Amino acid sequence: MAQVQRMSRLMVKTLRDDPADAETLSHKLLVRAGYVRRNAAGIWSWLPLGMKVLENVSRVVREEMDGIGAQEVLLPALLPKEPYEASGRWEEYGAELFRLQDRKGGDYLLGPTHEEIFTLLVKDQCTSYKDLPVILYQIQSKYRDEARPRSGILRGREFQMKDSYSFDTTDEGLAEAYALHRAAYIRIFDRLGLDHKIVSAVSGAMGGSASEEFLAPAAAGEDTFVHCSNCAYAANTEAVTFRTEPEDASAHGPAEDVETPDTPTIEALAAYLDVPASRTLKSLLVKVDGEIVGVGVPGDREVDLGKLEDHLAPAVVELVTAEDFEGRPDLVRGYVGPQGLEKVRFIADPRIAPGTAWITGANKPATHTRNVVAGRDFQVDDYLDVVVVEDGDPCPNCGTGLTMDRAIEIGHIFQLGRKYADAFQLDVLGQNGKPVRVTMGSYGIGVSRAVAALAEQHADDKGLCWPAEVAPADVHVVAAGKALQTELALEVSEKLKDAGLRVLVDDRAGVSPGVKFTDAELIGVPKILVAGRRSAEGVVELKDRRTGEREELTVAEAIARLGA
Repeated sequence: MAQVQRMSRLMVKTLRDDPADAETLSHKLLVRAGYVRRNAAGIWSWLPLGMKVLENVSRVVREEMDGIGAQEVLLPALLPKEPYEASGRWEEYGAELFRLQDRKGGDYLLGPTHEEIFTLLVKDQCTSYKDLPVILYQIQSKYRDEARPRSGILRGREFQMKDSYSFDTTDEGLAEAYALHRAAYIRIFDRLGLDHKIVSAVSGAMGGSASEEFLAPAAAGEDTFVHCSNCAYAANTEAVTFRTEPEDASAHGPAEDVETPDTPTIEALAAYLDVPASRTLKSLLVKVDGEIVGVGVPGDREVDLGKLEDHLAPAVVELVTAEDFEGRPDLVRGYVGPQGLEKVRFIADPRIAPGTAWITGANKPATHTRNVVAGRDFQVDDYLDVVVVEDGDPCPNCGTGLTMDRAIEIGHIFQLGRKYADAFQLDVLGQNGKPVRVTMGSYGIGVSRAVAALAEQHADDKGLCWPAEVAPADVHVVAAGKALQTELALEVSEKLKDAGLRVLVDDRAGVSPGVKFTDAELIGVPKILVAGRRSAEGVVELKDRRTGEREELTVAEAIARLGA
């Protein structure tokens, strides 16, 4: 909406220095430019300028969601325990879930996501196939008890999120809703001006058959993804797969024990035998829901516990302790090998392919075994991609070395399937009069995270450089200081408003021109219009915040240019 906001009446306090606790660019600039202020760890207040940007992001999200036929609702943030207990997430969420009790001892939570509540809403409102398909969404505050909230609004305990849910009677309908969201997300992030990548992801505890993340590349990103320079492949590191072919086991001799004193680590073993670590097999022991499980990877690679947890979700995965070796003579600490393990499920990375030979622990002290062949000397119960991905690993599509990069997750889409419909028996009457189990999709956008991602991607050494779609104003008019200049700045601002523009005008008295110019660059409105030394002639200076290009124009020319 066209308006004039005078800085003399605006609650904004800019800072010359970075906050002492700020690590990321967005954290520094959003605080310094007066967009947000910290209340406590992971808890932030949005100030007037910040609210304008946040509302602009929300507006774009709403417009595109409405464009695919989604209907907006608003569900409570304070939620009862029972639905989350029914889905299993009351326990699965662990310490990240904010739990609380009312005065009567009733259990509640602050919603992290709303799958359960949306499912119950549709169960109440939709009873026939004629009521579906339907897509519902909300923009709502979410809550997660982050262990280490940091990076400003990038990782907070309270945050703004758009979550939408599709409900269909067929898998084909779910696939269509998923495609609608995917296309809408591309339009949303393009309109916001966010450079983004769509990458394959894992569903983890969310369940479902398909999952993709929308990532904004940024040095401050907490997500790592890989992409291929030769083809279109891109994936979250937790979703990267590795393909290998079985080898001929007959090419290897029989297994042979070798004394290897003082070699409880891969490094010590490789040095003692004078072999590369890649020829050894590392067997990591973990507990999955309390039961010991072996995980095998090449000795030169590390197990990605996050990947392992995603593969085994919702099971709880934890490392074994010294106590777990007690009473287990088949488990010799530092010398574990998959051959000879008793009643232990063994998971292996695909690199441990059938027919491949390894040097591994002999399950007795100070001893290893050569020529231990997968499929001949030990069996793999499950093959799962569980190694930490490294730069240069082969692309699963074309074999080219992958490149790793950092990014901020700004969106995630899931084909949930019937996980929640099963938990709450969400059925509608089908065309034949018989119950049909509904299938669901879940689609999220981090609205407040998108603001931080924009600040990361659109800034320079002077401050923020907002894209026009989300900026707090279209034009920042600066009165250089004298009464004549202030009068002209206010007059031009009203004319710009009449031309349909949102105007921020710096009419502050007693503030030097240098401070005003510095603040204008820090705040980051796309166009800066200065009423300066030629104000008496009716000439102003128009500056592009991003490029730094300057041009002197008459007031009429400036209004025509900016209003075009």
